[in-house]
Amino acid sequence: MSKLGRRLVLRGSVGLAAAGTFACPHIARAQAKTASVLWVQGFVKEEDEAFKNLVAAYEKASGNKIDFSLIPFGPAMQKIVAGLTSGDTPDIMYHAIADQTVVPQNTWNDKLVDVSDVVDTQKAHFHPTALLTSQYYNNVTKQRGYTYVPIKCGVSPFHVWNSLVEKAGFKLSDAPKTWDAFWDFFKPMQKKLRETQRNIYVHGLQPTTNGPADGNTLFHHFLIANGGDDIVTPDGRAHLDDPKVKEAVIKSLTYITTSYKEGYVPPGALGWSDADDNNAFHAKQILMNLDGTISTEVAMFHEKDKYNDAITLGLGNDNAGRPMRATLGVPGAFVAKSAKNVAVAKDFLKYAIQPDVLNTSLKTGLGRYLPPMPHLVKEDPFWLKEDPHVAAYATEGMIDPTVPNYPCFNPGYAEANAQQVWGIAVADVVREGMTAQAAADKALKRIGTILAKYPVARS
Repeated sequence: MSKLGRRLVLRGSVGLAAAGTFACPHIARAQAKTASVLWVQGFVKEEDEAFKNLVAAYEKASGNKIDFSLIPFGPAMQKIVAGLTSGDTPDIMYHAIADQTVVPQNTWNDKLVDVSDVVDTQKAHFHPTALLTSQYYNNVTKQRGYTYVPIKCGVSPFHVWNSLVEKAGFKLSDAPKTWDAFWDFFKPMQKKLRETQRNIYVHGLQPTTNGPADGNTLFHHFLIANGGDDIVTPDGRAHLDDPKVKEAVIKSLTYITTSYKEGYVPPGALGWSDADDNNAFHAKQILMNLDGTISTEVAMFHEKDKYNDAITLGLGNDNAGRPMRATLGVPGAFVAKSAKNVAVAKDFLKYAIQPDVLNTSLKTGLGRYLPPMPHLVKEDPFWLKEDPHVAAYATEGMIDPTVPNYPCFNPGYAEANAQQVWGIAVADVVREGMTAQAAADKALKRIGTILAKYPVARS
């Protein structure tokens, strides 16, 4: 059981044991058996090839077999939810947003296997935020434990078309470093760009109630930038009446809705799915965007003119001028108690999280996801020196300060995310004419009602 303090600010270089040399390759010694695996498809084919290579290498080393299914993002989540509901699950399940969706509540309900023995094999190497994002509260045992194995990490950098900035007569190097001022920097460009391109918008904000991740992620970045990151703290407690949190929610709603109402955001953004902002960026309908991973860039990897025109930037500072803390998403794997072959499932995961195995796999996937181990980023030139997109992204995720997503502190926040509380708050202002304060009060009350169903006992 872990004891966590009231406030949390983590840096990639803090609290991590020296990496040392790689551990000896893990090889299964048991009689050959088969484990079934549900794995979400990658954004690009290279990610899928990396997973297939991983499976082949494990099978060769262990003699065991991996019967896997690579399934697209949405259908994979549907299958995971259906399996956990019915009790008919594969031995291993992996999804890019499992840490924000199914793992918190299924740990709460005591449906997942403890994987401490898997995590412990590489515990000294893992980023401290990734370790926190692997521990969830079990309402049966009244303790936190490891029910999640970190496989990858991702943050949300800015994505900007450099040619459009220059076409508007500006230089990206002149952009301010603080949060709101950075967004404001692009507003004057819209009028100039519309002299030759009618349907262009400078802000790729996602004020949406449609899609499992992007709208929530965007709002949480604004919340952190405005000093509201203690809305839920590591002890599982909500602080919805904290004046600082309330003020941050109001400021965040005000900025997002004002940008939308003033016409800096595409009108259809209120209904965007998680892929729509990527599509709008690739079509140059939007000049800049904040979006998870560098999927925006790797989708153009084989179109070098476009790939080199896009700029990836870290988050800079919050509105108080402090280094901005990125929310570190941790795509990972978990094992349900209904799994039929837990021993082989754990054996495969122990193999998969070896530093050299992880590093090779994620590099093969073009660096769309980061290794959850800072020493790999610092030691391998691939991550910080060879590609400006990867370097900016890796710096934000593994070097600069990060915090976990809120559902790892309290599983009720996963339900709040699923109900799109923040997207509804934006719609209340834009469509219903509410004030930002009224919409904030409504959203905070709704979150309070949800979290009340998940009382986390104090350690």
